[in-house]
Amino acid sequence: MLRFDSVSTLKMHLAAIRRAGKTVGFVPTMGALHAGHLNLISQAKQACDMVVCSVFVNPTQFNNPADLARYPRTLEQDAAQLETVGTDILFSPSVAEMYPQPATLRFDFGLLETVMEGASRPGHFNGVGLVVSKLFHMVQPDKAFFGQKDLQQVAVIKCLVHDLSFPLELIRCDTVRETDGLAMSSRNRLLTDAERTEAPALFQALTLAKDMLLDEATPEQAKAAVVDYLGERPAFKLDYIEAVNTDTLQPISELQPPGQNALCLAAQLGHVRLIDNVVF
Repeated sequence: MLRFDSVSTLKMHLAAIRRAGKTVGFVPTMGALHAGHLNLISQAKQACDMVVCSVFVNPTQFNNPADLARYPRTLEQDAAQLETVGTDILFSPSVAEMYPQPATLRFDFGLLETVMEGASRPGHFNGVGLVVSKLFHMVQPDKAFFGQKDLQQVAVIKCLVHDLSFPLELIRCDTVRETDGLAMSSRNRLLTDAERTEAPALFQALTLAKDMLLDEATPEQAKAAVVDYLGERPAFKLDYIEAVNTDTLQPISELQPPGQNALCLAAQLGHVRLIDNVVF
C-alpha cells in the first residue's frame, strides 16, 4: 500500500494509473476504521482496479468544537487495517494541505438540509460538501463508495455529484452491524461499557417501528412507539425519529413502494451522538 499526504504527489501518481487504463475506486473516511469501512474497501476492490482510501478528520463539518476534539484519531492502526484488505493507496492529508486558506464557499442543499441531521447540526452538510468536492477533484475516482448508515450524507453527496457533474458513480453500501445489531461507527469506541450494552436499543427501536409500518401502522404511530421505547431507557436522549422517503428524505404520511421507505433516528448516549436507519 502506498501512502500519500500531499495532494500534488497523489494526483501525479493517480494520473499515471489512469493513463494505464485502470479504474479507480474511492472510499473517503474520517479514520477510526472498523469492519464497516473495510467492507466498503472490499466492495471497491471488487468493482475497480485500484482503491484509494482517504483518512481526514474534516473540521468544517463539525459544528461542535468538543465533538471535533473528541473524535478518535488512529491513523497508524487505520493503515494497518487497510493493508489487510488490499487497499492500494492511503491518502492522509493535514488540515493545512486540505485547506491552505479558509474556505468561503457555501453549499445549499435545499430541503435535504432542513431535516434530521441538517436541522440538528447547522452547517454540517456545507462542510461535507466542501471536503467531498475537494476529495473528488483530487482523486477523480470512477466509483465512490459510501455506507448507508449515513443515509442523509449519501443523499447530499448524490445531489453534489448530480449538480456539479462529477464524472463518477456513487455507490451506497449496506450498513454493517455488530452481532447485537448496533450499527458500526467510529464513535462506538467512545462509549463506556455500560453505554455499549445499552446502545443496541436504537436498532431494536427501528426494527419495532419498521415491523409496525409493514403491519399497516401509520408513520406517526410507528414514530410514537420509538419515542416510548427509548423513553423507557433513560440513558438515551432522543434527538429525532423520522419516517422518510429514501431518496428525498422528506417525511412520508404512508408507506411507499419497497425500497423507498426509511426510518432514521439520532440519539445522545452519554457524551456520544449515535445515528442509525433502516431502509425497506
